[in-house]
Amino acid sequence: MTVWDRNLDREFPNRSYEDNTMIRIMSAFILAMISALCGAVGQEIQLAEGAPNRHIVVPGDTLWGLAGKFLKEPWRWPEIWRMNEEEISNPHRIYPGDVIVLERDVQGTPRLRLQSIRLVPQIYSTGVKDEIPAIPPNLIRPFLSDPLIVEVSSLDRAARIVATQQDRVYLGNGDLAYVAGADPSRPDWQIYRNGRPLHDPDNNQILGYEAFYLGTARQLEPGNPATFEVVTMKQEIGRGDRLLPAIRPPLVAYVPHKPRFQVNGRVISVYGGVDTAGRGSIVTLNRGARDGIEIGHVLALERNRTVVERDENDTKVRVPIPPERIGLLFVFRIFERLSYGLVVQSESTVDVNDFARTP
Repeated sequence: MTVWDRNLDREFPNRSYEDNTMIRIMSAFILAMISALCGAVGQEIQLAEGAPNRHIVVPGDTLWGLAGKFLKEPWRWPEIWRMNEEEISNPHRIYPGDVIVLERDVQGTPRLRLQSIRLVPQIYSTGVKDEIPAIPPNLIRPFLSDPLIVEVSSLDRAARIVATQQDRVYLGNGDLAYVAGADPSRPDWQIYRNGRPLHDPDNNQILGYEAFYLGTARQLEPGNPATFEVVTMKQEIGRGDRLLPAIRPPLVAYVPHKPRFQVNGRVISVYGGVDTAGRGSIVTLNRGARDGIEIGHVLALERNRTVVERDENDTKVRVPIPPERIGLLFVFRIFERLSYGLVVQSESTVDVNDFARTP
């Protein structure tokens, strides 16, 4: 019996054995939770094996790649830079040629800083330098502009092709389409076809639709129907296909960081119509802006497993085992109820219905 237990017995001498047992169980649980929380708060930053003392940024570097070069847990990137919340949303830009230096403060805690370089006046010609991206832009560029996910509410407002040039079945570049319900003030549009619904595995609600991106069109003459010209075609375009105004999501400085709250989402789709993903794959999560998800959030991909055992009566029982981490996900585009993520690390295949949780 511990000191804690003896104190409880002296305080409440008339309790039953069952009451004593229940209080001790609850007390042990509370103490364990406090200990776990204290340990998480005081967790030290762990450097990656072979972390360099300095690194010269080169074209092709990404924030995620640099984070993994210095840290075992790349999502703690803002901590080692000593960023506050505002700086995470609007970070200092890092350009090729910058020198990142790893140093320690008086307490021995590692931190990063950009080394200032004294410039000597000279005459030279060079192109405009672009800051390094958070993740490889070639992997996510189509997903930043193409409406590959359509919110449920958008379908009711979407314009529709009601007739084609000379009654053609399918349209190509330069062909004309006649569109009902188009906003006359919007010249540039994107064409898509309704895809399969995306269901939330928690409650089976439809969160949106996976759209098949078909191409782009330009409005030539407003009206109802309005006259459109097909500008680019990626797949066959015909009657019934839908149009949405072309949008360019704002460029956001993505900083890899851990959510400040517990996320318990699911992978509900893998781009390409397959059920498994790996490193470099794009997946859709059943969590979005309304759930607090932000661009730059890093989530742990986990798989909940159960094993079948036999009990003392030789009856089969399902025994859950602790979740198994299978990778990391970087959120790069969010919708109201859904979000896109890039699988940046994977130790095995990522499957539909795997979990996406706070690391």
